[in-house]
Amino acid sequence: MLKRVLGAVAAAAVAVTAVVAWSRHAGTATTVAMDAVRVVRRDVRTEVKATGVIRPMTGAQVRVGARISGIVRRLGVRVGDRVAAGQLLAELDDRELIARSRQAEAARDLARANLAFAAADVRRKRELSAEQLLAKSDLDLAERAASVAEQELAQAEAALDFASTQLAYARVDAPIAGVVASISTQEGETVAASFATPTFVTLLDLNRLEVWAYVDETDIGRIRVGQPASFTVDTFGSEEFEGEVRQIYPQPEIRDNVVDYVTVVRFRPEDGERLRPEMTASVRIATNERLGALTVPPRLVHHDARGAYVWRRRGGAVDRVAVTLGVRNDQAWEITSGVAEQDEVLPSDPMTTGGEAQ
Repeated sequence: MLKRVLGAVAAAAVAVTAVVAWSRHAGTATTVAMDAVRVVRRDVRTEVKATGVIRPMTGAQVRVGARISGIVRRLGVRVGDRVAAGQLLAELDDRELIARSRQAEAARDLARANLAFAAADVRRKRELSAEQLLAKSDLDLAERAASVAEQELAQAEAALDFASTQLAYARVDAPIAGVVASISTQEGETVAASFATPTFVTLLDLNRLEVWAYVDETDIGRIRVGQPASFTVDTFGSEEFEGEVRQIYPQPEIRDNVVDYVTVVRFRPEDGERLRPEMTASVRIATNERLGALTVPPRLVHHDARGAYVWRRRGGAVDRVAVTLGVRNDQAWEITSGVAEQDEVLPSDPMTTGGEAQ
């Protein structure tokens, strides 16, 4: 009797196990069927990812100051103001410079008068000398005096030019159009320009920014001038800005024993109105691109000792198909041979319960 009971229990256990196994197999097959993906055509490109920083181009950030010493009489701008090229930024006290300019102007007028007198004296004495009424030595003295007066006039005009130039230096104008990034002085301060030009205002042209992407030494060999690039900044979330590789610095930058090469990415000038220097950028540089390639998601491609393969379903049959891979990125892999457009590819063999078959 006991043997019969034990036999019945064992039979029931086997039946339950079979049902559970069948249920698992059916559930797996249903999931796989739902995960089937068709082979489609799409554009695929490979990319190099790098971290970058937005920087002003050469000449886009200018520190403006005075070339002479003096007291700052007026500041004409504030931080954040937009200025045009040639616009007044600051003025120094120019009263002493005006006095010197007037003094030089008076000396020039005196030199002109002396030259006019000396020239007239030479003409008279030449007439007398022509009639032999004047000694040759007297004519020589008159001509010498006229020559000296001419040089004195030239010297006076040069002194006036210098005084006028110094007076012009009292006015500090914007050399470029841009935004006032910082101001380093205040009205009433005395500035000295003995050894270096003191900085009054720093101007920044936001239409002339670029991205310095720090590309790892393992990827720099794939970068070429002219390749398309895109980047994002934390301020604007996932919004992408388009650009192009314009320059690759030959000198590496070594930070924490990591060798990087600066790759300059230029973008549209109008985007610079929204971006700011020193923003951190996540840069993606396209190194290869295939248009209209046959693709599948990377998770559907498997590898073993024989190479790459996929599980293809046609009708009710599923078979393993060897494939050749082309351009690959994180979203799609190109299949150059092995499958056709609209073929259905499965993540694994639906006839196995423990995963994919090898």
